[in-house]
Amino acid sequence: MGAALPKQYLPLSGTTVLEHTVQRVARHPLIQGVLVVVAPGDQYIHHLRLPESKTELIMAGGDERCHSVFNGLNVLAEQAAADDWVLVHDAARPCLRAADITRLIDELRDHPVGGLLGLPVTDTMKRTDRDANVLETVQRDGLWRALTPQMFRLGLLRSALEQALSKGLLVTDEAQAVEAAGYAPRMVEGHADNIKITRPQDLALAELYLQQQESA
Repeated sequence: MGAALPKQYLPLSGTTVLEHTVQRVARHPLIQGVLVVVAPGDQYIHHLRLPESKTELIMAGGDERCHSVFNGLNVLAEQAAADDWVLVHDAARPCLRAADITRLIDELRDHPVGGLLGLPVTDTMKRTDRDANVLETVQRDGLWRALTPQMFRLGLLRSALEQALSKGLLVTDEAQAVEAAGYAPRMVEGHADNIKITRPQDLALAELYLQQQESA
């Protein structure tokens, strides 16, 4: 981002990216609680206004996303059952729609594994070398962009992440850990405005999406 602050603390529509994200999840009627995992020594989180009735904060963030999620699951395991559903969501996705949370839960509540929100790939896909020279055109049939939330049972996901980490596999999302454990997560189509704040221009786009959602 090239910013002085971590991207989740950047201003967005009168508050911060993270406040929007947490509020989107916490106010959903099917969500019982939200665990926010941040790095030890975080200097910004205590200045935010998070929904106190549903939100728990732990200073147990790790070097990579998979470490932070695993640490959070270990905390949840002390207060939830192994077969309880958990949803893992990126802090930098502030435009998540309530309808997408509902669809994810409705489609997966009876699924034996779980799954994630995603979007079918519609662009032509290219594979390049390190110098950006095109090597081939990749068939896009069956290709999806992985989004969040990703929804799995607590025990299954915790075990899958533990196995991945023990093998030195730094998975980039929870579904990858579950796949590596031999399971087949289900993809649930979400909305394209569920973007992840990655580049400076994404903030302006997120603000536009938030305004459109409010006026819809």
